Amino acid sequence: MSKLMKSSSSTQQAATASCEEAVVPTAQALGEAMVVVTSLFFVWGFLTCLNDILVPHLKAVFNLNYAAAALVQFVFFGAYFMMSLPAGKVVGRLGYQQSMVVGLLTAAAGTLLFYPAAGFASYPIFLGALFVLASGITLLQIAANPFVSSLGKPETASSRLNLTQAFNSLGTTVAPSFGGWLILAGTEAGAVITDRVARAASVKVPYLIITGILLLMAWFLNKFQLPRLAAIEGDQKRHGSLVEVLCIPNLFLGCVGIFLYVGAEVAIGSYLINFMGESTVASLSPRTAATYVSYYWGGAMLGRFLGSLLLRKVDAAWLLRFNALVAASLCMLAYVSRGTIAMWAILLVGLFNSIMFPNIFTLSIRGLGRLTSHGSSLLIMAIVGGAIIPVLMGRVADVIGLHQSFFIPAICYLYIAYYGFYSLKAKRA
Repeated sequence: MSKLMKSSSSTQQAATASCEEAVVPTAQALGEAMVVVTSLFFVWGFLTCLNDILVPHLKAVFNLNYAAAALVQFVFFGAYFMMSLPAGKVVGRLGYQQSMVVGLLTAAAGTLLFYPAAGFASYPIFLGALFVLASGITLLQIAANPFVSSLGKPETASSRLNLTQAFNSLGTTVAPSFGGWLILAGTEAGAVITDRVARAASVKVPYLIITGILLLMAWFLNKFQLPRLAAIEGDQKRHGSLVEVLCIPNLFLGCVGIFLYVGAEVAIGSYLINFMGESTVASLSPRTAATYVSYYWGGAMLGRFLGSLLLRKVDAAWLLRFNALVAASLCMLAYVSRGTIAMWAILLVGLFNSIMFPNIFTLSIRGLGRLTSHGSSLLIMAIVGGAIIPVLMGRVADVIGLHQSFFIPAICYLYIAYYGFYSLKAKRA
């Protein structure tokens, strides 16, 4: 930590001495910056995955049906759609480092709002807190992703992003255990609390801890001087229009793919605890089931490391099609089977989710040239699928049962397999 602070001071002095002159960062400065920014990927992965604990917890606290409980994901991922363009303007005005600081502070404001939400036992206040939290994470994503891609040679940008995404998956892997331990403990047999306010209060301590960590990270990032990179300093002019880029079939189909992929991944994660609690599956308690959710997200982390190696020899479109077909098959196996077969089938989907987002993203912007920036913005906005699909699946679960609703992510994965086939065919044409 002291070495990082010393680097911060020396780099800041160099920047002050020559404001107009481009600064070429050293390898050590780039490495230190990579460490600092990668921690942000871990944090927003952790915070995003905690929603998988909140959905069953708030469902029980407020006696909600599945569709109403899915509003947790609807509000959270809806913020991506609503706040992406405003966040882009913030980055253009403040720059990447200060935007990351503001993103952390905004996220901290959101987690702090969980305290009054629990105090008043108010579901609307919980949803408002989630929107503020997600707005901060949106700003973090828009600022951190291009910054990481420019921290070194362009030809190694993909490798750097894969590494940071692996740490993002690490955050999603440890979050369920953390949430299960501190949030869902009160739902165990023998510790059932009937008072709504007392049950809601179990989120106070965990989210206060997270608030403190976010504030500490914001303070440190504000003090630490990230290197100024010529490739991303200043506003870059955009060319073309959103209408023009939407007319490109490959990108349009890719946006649908991102929408359905994020929707399927989030929907499965949101209902895993309830699914494993079904008498037809494993009859697990919420706290016990939460430990198994880590396998779902841990599989995604493992798959990203394996995928980064496979993609050196295997075509991205082919691997996307293969993974999507396996994921669809596993969802249908969970749909038609019972007991531990159904449970492990759906947990294994996480392993095959791993490479889908980066592969769809890369294939979608292939060959866009001057329209790449607009295409990237549309793909990020398509993350709103995480807001829509879980609500749809929740509504279906209310009508025909949760176990029977898992045909919905299977349909999503079949489309992604089609997109992989389409991209593979287009590449060979």
